[in-house]
Amino acid sequence: MNILVTNDDGIFSEGIKALAQSLMSMGDVYVVAPDRERSAAGHSLTLHHPLRVEEVSKNHFSVDGTPTDCVNLAMNGILPFRPDIIVSGINKGANMGDDITYSGTVSAAMEGTLLGIPSVAFSLDTRKDFDFSVASNFSLKVVKKVLEIGMPKDTLLNVNVPHLSENEIKGCKITRQGKRVYGDAIVEKVDPRGRKYFWIGGDDLGFEHVEDSDFQALAEGYISITPLHLDLTNYSSMDELGTWRF
Repeated sequence: MNILVTNDDGIFSEGIKALAQSLMSMGDVYVVAPDRERSAAGHSLTLHHPLRVEEVSKNHFSVDGTPTDCVNLAMNGILPFRPDIIVSGINKGANMGDDITYSGTVSAAMEGTLLGIPSVAFSLDTRKDFDFSVASNFSLKVVKKVLEIGMPKDTLLNVNVPHLSENEIKGCKITRQGKRVYGDAIVEKVDPRGRKYFWIGGDDLGFEHVEDSDFQALAEGYISITPLHLDLTNYSSMDELGTWRF
């Protein structure tokens, strides 16, 4: 099997190292990832300056761009093969609910799906004391299953793993995208020279308790597997909008 591994935490992140190491038992693994952390890069492409690629070790390439750039460059110049699957992660921190629209980890898998490659994103639900062993072991199971059975058309999998031991995890659930509750999105401060500056990203106030959601699954000790569809059309609103007159 030919496997492309990427992420948004950067090529030197412990999460991508654990993921690549786990998948090496399945075939040829190439790692193409940003040269630094690019969290919350979303599905952005670099269009206004050239991109540089460096081979940091055998089959491991860093790119001074976004996760989406990495997938594009891998597919159109770096890889000597067309991958059988693209695997993104393991992200430091969960990517659930509304956060997936910002996530570079999930967006890399979206780009792979757009290019016709089965793609999966993996994230670990913690911001400290990282232990990627459970998530990397589970990633191997998921990748084997995808390669064995295939993926539904225009679909990618967004997998979130609770930061628990193997014995503490209750199992896995197929989930829907949940809804996060946010606090103030902007933090305003003043630097030593008296100039204002801002941090984007306010307090996380929790999530809405929606049955079968990704948030709910992790809160109950389950691994969440959410199938994401690239068609963002809100079909339920089409009839209503059809009554509008412009």
